[in-house]
Amino acid sequence: MKTTRVLLADDHVLVRAGIRSLLEKMTGIEVVAEAGDGREALELIKKQLPSVALMDIAIPELNGLEALARATKEFSSVKVIILSMHANEEYVLRALRSGACGYLLKDAAVTELELALRAVTRGETYLSPRISKRVIGSYLERLGNERPLREELTPRQREIVQLIAEGKSTKEIAFLLKVSVKTVEAHRFNLMRKLDIHNRAQLVTYAIQKKIVNVSAEA
Repeated sequence: MKTTRVLLADDHVLVRAGIRSLLEKMTGIEVVAEAGDGREALELIKKQLPSVALMDIAIPELNGLEALARATKEFSSVKVIILSMHANEEYVLRALRSGACGYLLKDAAVTELELALRAVTRGETYLSPRISKRVIGSYLERLGNERPLREELTPRQREIVQLIAEGKSTKEIAFLLKVSVKTVEAHRFNLMRKLDIHNRAQLVTYAIQKKIVNVSAEA
């Protein structure tokens, strides 16, 4: 049996330890890396090229949905399963549209984790049973009928919005993105003008409303 190489991305160390412990008991599963934020997850995906990435939505610096979109675009061989407490339609549809092969709820039974991994390695899509048929039906209908929605912000702008909302300074953002302070300031000016936002508080509110950052604590 070919070994399924797994990367874990979650900012809670104890959650990662618990999932790792479960995975290590499964036949043919090997945990090759762990990441505490979205940026680190992408770096480790590039380095390790795992078979599957198990990725939380609410991770810092680059949230799980943004990291998912980049991972599936840059590393097509890597299957991504989103881990989340949220079963609502918006999260599920965004994950599927961004290329997720699975969506697993964090309170799922242990057996579901293995079912999800086996399914995506076979090229199938796995959704937790608690995710309603209405959500799945809506997704399939949109695949056939809906033209892609135009994003309000570019991926880079969403990334900067998340970092600002998380309290990062301009210098910290420049360091993380490996760009100059002036470049970050220009991005910030352009996106605030584009959104007609005039201060940090409004930008944080926008980030929460658009689910670029999540104020609820995920376990």
